[in-house]
Amino acid sequence: MGNEKEEESVPCKQMKEDLPDIFSVLNFDSPSSFFESLISPIKVETFFKEFWEQKPLLIQRDDASLAACYQSLFSLLDLKRLCSQGLYYGKDVNVCRCISGKKKVLNKDGRAQYLQLRKDFDQKRATIQFHQPQRFKDELWRIQERLECYFGSLVGSNVYMTPAGSQGLPPHYDDVEVFILQLEGKKHWRLYSPTVPLAQEYSVEPEDRIGTPTHDFLLKPGDLLYFPRGTIHQADTPSGLAHSIHLTISTYQNNSWGDCLLDSISGLVFDIAKEDVALRTGIPRRMLMNVETPDDVTRKLSGFLRTLADQLEGRKGLLSSDMKKDFVMHRLPPFYMGNGTDTMDPGEKLPTLDNMIRLQFKDHVVLTVGPDQNQSDEAQQKMVYIYHSLKNVRQTHMMGQEAEAEIYGLRFPPSHVDALKQIWRGSPIRVKDLKLHTDEEKQNLALSLWTESLIQVL
Repeated sequence: MGNEKEEESVPCKQMKEDLPDIFSVLNFDSPSSFFESLISPIKVETFFKEFWEQKPLLIQRDDASLAACYQSLFSLLDLKRLCSQGLYYGKDVNVCRCISGKKKVLNKDGRAQYLQLRKDFDQKRATIQFHQPQRFKDELWRIQERLECYFGSLVGSNVYMTPAGSQGLPPHYDDVEVFILQLEGKKHWRLYSPTVPLAQEYSVEPEDRIGTPTHDFLLKPGDLLYFPRGTIHQADTPSGLAHSIHLTISTYQNNSWGDCLLDSISGLVFDIAKEDVALRTGIPRRMLMNVETPDDVTRKLSGFLRTLADQLEGRKGLLSSDMKKDFVMHRLPPFYMGNGTDTMDPGEKLPTLDNMIRLQFKDHVVLTVGPDQNQSDEAQQKMVYIYHSLKNVRQTHMMGQEAEAEIYGLRFPPSHVDALKQIWRGSPIRVKDLKLHTDEEKQNLALSLWTESLIQVL
């Protein structure tokens, strides 16, 4: 809701928190407190002012408790246990090795067997890459759910297990912001200046093009490394040491101002064209048949863009956003909720006009507008949509097109916007004080939100 102050979710029941005591070194009280503990001792303000999207940050810490916490996140024993449950090459694990600057994939077909993975690991010196381990490890689910709330963006992860004297991937850069947590052993990292700052796609870079490293160091358990998208990097496990396991956490893919413009401008044009007849006039005859865009057409389009900019600055309504919908549809559910077996229970107390209600799980809910999907005519009325991730399935998180996602939520007429904004402020409010015309509308709105477990009846 615009630039309102971040407020933390209020759960309707106590979350299950039976993870090891070693996790006390990370503060899960809120998304903000978690990120602060993750990058400690660096201050959050310093991180975003000096490093975020600008340059790498290496945090090396001699903290036995933190090292033990990191080591518990994923191990070869976890891999063995998960193989017995059913993992598949390509989908869940990749086996690869960097040879002469090129990635060689050593995957077999079908289901992955732990003994074969260990054979490739020990004898072929191959790296085992495990995709999206938060699908299986509660500790990682908890971490990434907090980060998705903090960044307001999808957060994925991969675990890399590399034997001594080997390298899994050639030098490359990614289209995501990257946080590296060293879990076991030591990893030798080299970072290079970007050839494409804040890159929008993944790319392998040849050795003769990347120059000399800007950073060259060893990561040990408990250390953390951050670098912006576009940062060229490569990492190997030194000879004579134990194997290395590190966790890569990534976020902010397709989350730029450019992506935001592409997402919002079509809806903005649609809205303003209803008010501005100039935008509804036809384009010149045969314009679509031109090889090049004529100067007068370019000037006309430029003028329209300036008009859109002026109109946008004065608008206070909700902007339609597919980015919001895509984010909430594919993100993790709240920790220990929506896990495929648990169901959300709104509680026994139904909201009445005299009850105080309060929004809960705010970090997992978005409010947006869009065309009424139940109407097929051209003059579609816009509706207000509430989408949430409380029923999302953790096991399909960040698995791409192969995972069928479902969107959960509610829709209301535009007349409900002010009442919804009242609730979205997060403070308790009496149902009869909602800005709606009738008591029936007020109670129906509260009941709809209660049914989806989006409000708490106080």
